[in-house]
Amino acid sequence: MTKNGNSLDQRTFDRLSRLYIIALSAIALSVIVSQFLVRKHLNDQQSDSSVINVAGRQRMLSQKLTKEIVLLATEDSIEARLEQKEKVKQTLKLWGVSHKALQNGNDSLGLPGKNSAIIKQKFEELNPTFDSICTASKAIINTIEMSPAAPRSTFMEDVDMVKQHEGHFLQVMDQIVNQYDVEADAKVTWLRTLEMLLMVLTLLILLGEFLFIFWPTAKSVKSTLAELLIAEKKAKKMAFDADELTISKEKSIKELRALSHAMDETLLFARITPNGALVHIGKKFSRLFKFTKFNMTTNFSEVLSINETEQLAIENLISKNKKTGWQGEVKGTTKDKQDVWLEMAIIPFSPTDDKSELLIIASEITARKAAQLEIARLTKESFEEKINQQKIVSSQIIENQEKEQNRIAKDVHDGIGQMLTGLKYNLESIDIKDIDKTASKIEHLKELTTNIIKGVRTATFNLTPPELSDHGIVPAITKLTSELGKLTGKNIVLFNKTEFNQRLDSLVEINIYRIVQEAINNAIKYADSTHILVSLSHSENILSIVIDDNGKGFDPSKVKHVKNGDGGMGLTFMRERIKYIDGRLFLNSEPGKGTRVTLNIPLSN
Repeated sequence: MTKNGNSLDQRTFDRLSRLYIIALSAIALSVIVSQFLVRKHLNDQQSDSSVINVAGRQRMLSQKLTKEIVLLATEDSIEARLEQKEKVKQTLKLWGVSHKALQNGNDSLGLPGKNSAIIKQKFEELNPTFDSICTASKAIINTIEMSPAAPRSTFMEDVDMVKQHEGHFLQVMDQIVNQYDVEADAKVTWLRTLEMLLMVLTLLILLGEFLFIFWPTAKSVKSTLAELLIAEKKAKKMAFDADELTISKEKSIKELRALSHAMDETLLFARITPNGALVHIGKKFSRLFKFTKFNMTTNFSEVLSINETEQLAIENLISKNKKTGWQGEVKGTTKDKQDVWLEMAIIPFSPTDDKSELLIIASEITARKAAQLEIARLTKESFEEKINQQKIVSSQIIENQEKEQNRIAKDVHDGIGQMLTGLKYNLESIDIKDIDKTASKIEHLKELTTNIIKGVRTATFNLTPPELSDHGIVPAITKLTSELGKLTGKNIVLFNKTEFNQRLDSLVEINIYRIVQEAINNAIKYADSTHILVSLSHSENILSIVIDDNGKGFDPSKVKHVKNGDGGMGLTFMRERIKYIDGRLFLNSEPGKGTRVTLNIPLSN
């Protein structure tokens, strides 16, 4: 028994068993009732589709019957008339059977014959019309059977009777079919409502079982178990305390001795006074700094170092942190002049109320410190080397810019300049009195002017194409491939796979243009290629440009290294430019298999 009287005895389990049986029985009963009601309703609906189908067919049969009778009246030959008479006879028979089956039921047609009052009323309204059509149709059939060659006038009155009553039959039959459909929909709606009610009832039963059976039971069991666990803990604690009281004194002494021995043998451990005087030093500390009890010194700083500067730093450290404590790195020097680095902690403590000391706990980190210093040295050397490499790259870029400027100046001076000088002399030499020579010189001046214009356009194109600033990167690359193809005779093709036409930042566009220009020039100058394909494609976030050539290729790992470690200067400039616009450059090549340069440039949203 627990303190509040709850227990898990046989009587409690019997009560729980009864409750669970009631709960399961209620669920089972609700399931059985729901299944019975649903199946009964489904059985009632099973024949609805057959009824609607046959009722709809009656409309079709009445139209078919009328059509066949009209055709019968138009037949002139006896054979055709007899054949058409048989069709009418068969249609009339099926129509009559179906009409009676809809009202009285028919097992072979799957018709129950259970009609509502509205449908029965409709059939009562329809039956006279049905009987009139049947009577007229039978009269026509009898007339043809008795006298196949009888003139049309003998049965035309009956044909008119069928035609007159057909409209009323179709109208009422439509109402009957619609009523069948309405009643079937009402049954389906009722079935849905019934299923929803049964589901709600089942959920209410489950909720009631949870609230009045499962939840109270769980709370009772949980409470009982918690009390049992508390009682068990108390009993264990009482037993443990009783055992501890008998061995606590002896165990404390052993633990103190073991701790002291462990600290002496494994830790750099010492105790000092607040002014730095040595109280106790561990064996490992003594061995590391060659300290023995015969040493005259009693100052802790003199134990750690023979260097006066280091001794003074240690003394200042102890003086500043004797009340607050401290943790960090300390450098010492042994008596054989070996540097030792310590990870040391100064911990204030009071062994008695009127006495205070400092506890020193340290670990040797000489090897780790040496590694850190070496890493710092290597890092500094690496940084300086990268700075030097960057200086080399910058100087090469400046040198190439100077070369490019000199080349442009030379092109202007040797090409455009000379042509302009020639143009000046030709203009000055024109004698308007000599008409023939003047006309010849004017033609020569036109040719010279055309060459000057081409030279200016070529020089401008080599600097920055106007298409780049006016229309964007795609038109600029289009013009680049076209012009270089004409100038070099190479087959240079641009393929814009995804119809990319976006404008980018001007600096991004000029860098993309220069990289593509450099890649194509490399393929022309060094690869001995005949075909160069520039492909553009893009996704939502990436623009990809691929430059393929069918040249001789090379081994990228054997490219001549410069001090920047990235390969030749052309490739270096390409990498510097792609890095500037946060893109990525990939170079793939094999000897004899051509070269592929891939640029991936992020597109800002």
